[in-house]
Amino acid sequence: MRYVSTRGGAEPLDFEGVTLAGLASDGGLYLPESWPGFSNDEIAAMRGLPYAELATRVMMPFVGDSLTQAELRDLCERAYGRFAHAAVTPLTQLDERHWLLELFHGPTLAFKDVALQLLGRLFETFLARRDTPLTIVGATSGDTGSAAIDAVAGRENVEIFMLHPAGRVSDVQRRQMTTVLAPNVHNIAIDGSFDDAQAMVKRMFADPALTGTLNIGAVNSINWARLMAQVVYYFAAALQLGGPERRVAFSVPTGNFGDVFAGYVAARMGLPIERLIVATNVNDILHRALSDGDYSAGEVTPTAAPSMDIQVSSNFERLLFDTGGRDGSALATQMQGFEADRAMRLTKAQREGATGLFGSARADADAMSGAMRWAHEQCGEIVDPHTAIGLHAARTAEIDPDVPMVTLATAHPAKFRDAVERATGSRPLLPARVGDLFGREERFTNLPGDYDMVRDFVVENAAGSRG
Repeated sequence: MRYVSTRGGAEPLDFEGVTLAGLASDGGLYLPESWPGFSNDEIAAMRGLPYAELATRVMMPFVGDSLTQAELRDLCERAYGRFAHAAVTPLTQLDERHWLLELFHGPTLAFKDVALQLLGRLFETFLARRDTPLTIVGATSGDTGSAAIDAVAGRENVEIFMLHPAGRVSDVQRRQMTTVLAPNVHNIAIDGSFDDAQAMVKRMFADPALTGTLNIGAVNSINWARLMAQVVYYFAAALQLGGPERRVAFSVPTGNFGDVFAGYVAARMGLPIERLIVATNVNDILHRALSDGDYSAGEVTPTAAPSMDIQVSSNFERLLFDTGGRDGSALATQMQGFEADRAMRLTKAQREGATGLFGSARADADAMSGAMRWAHEQCGEIVDPHTAIGLHAARTAEIDPDVPMVTLATAHPAKFRDAVERATGSRPLLPARVGDLFGREERFTNLPGDYDMVRDFVVENAAGSRG
């Protein structure tokens, strides 16, 4: 399996190469040269498999010669053995039509664990072959940071620098990052938004002052291996609800577009998906793009769903490339225009390519709170703000009522205790496995939203740059 850049200017790489590289050298994102596919019979044969075995079957075509099937299975078994539920990503029924896909049973209580527990082990495996240190730089709107840090803390040959927007993540999210005191973990709180932090990280990958000194890699969903691991739970849910003979729809709380793009990949592989609903909060650039082709970034509005407070969704570029004819040169020009003007129109091919599978919906604060109350009062379930936005979109979607609707439950409600309590009157408790989170020492560095200062901090503090 070979991987190409969405902007057409980087050399193709194998799976090991794209896992360690993260972002392509031309600023693009990697995608498989072609999509592997399963027949309905092959998908049906996966029904009832343990999650680690299902993951091995689904991901093996993407791995190519970089790992044997036995090696991949071992990594999956170790990654998913840390989850608090035997099913790893269990389904919970809300009513006759609606289901929650619970993705928060990993060590940091968010869906990012499903991919990052595996990615940490992939890094360790591939770096051991090369005997080369890797410096990870990442940006988080809340959950990626804690999941990535948990996955790599204390691991050999890996160091991580994680940027988060100061004051714009929940107290639980922040502490899950800043109380990890492993020597290879560096937390940076920057003045600004997640988009500012993400822009800095992308810039670092093209900055010779950094890349000439350090071997840098990514854990954000710009990293293909992370996105690949998220494809698996679409298969898991669909198989439990009658797939592939029965089509299933998914509503996905969406910020950076990685989680819902994983659903698109599952569909390209042959999984019969009726619809993918992109659920956004008031930071609704994706809803506008999918509704009328307007991909224009505004100012980020802070909300009670901070992981969705994004106006530039990196993974949307992957969809634009795949639906727009896979013309890397044309997309590079289009994206460079967007980066300069913070606005662009989708082409006719891009809009038509997305319309067949994607829908979208926008939820304001009242709609989010209403969905949380409905789940609590009518279904006996407490959901976090992000899941509530997905649930609002699911309940308002115009889809055949015979089609099961699965909302991705992306975070444990206790990660957003204040917002949940305001909406439902019930304050969720942190699971015992989190331990004394609020009694631990925090360690992080505050920096202004200045690229040079952040870059210099990384260079000065990275073990790989020191003699």
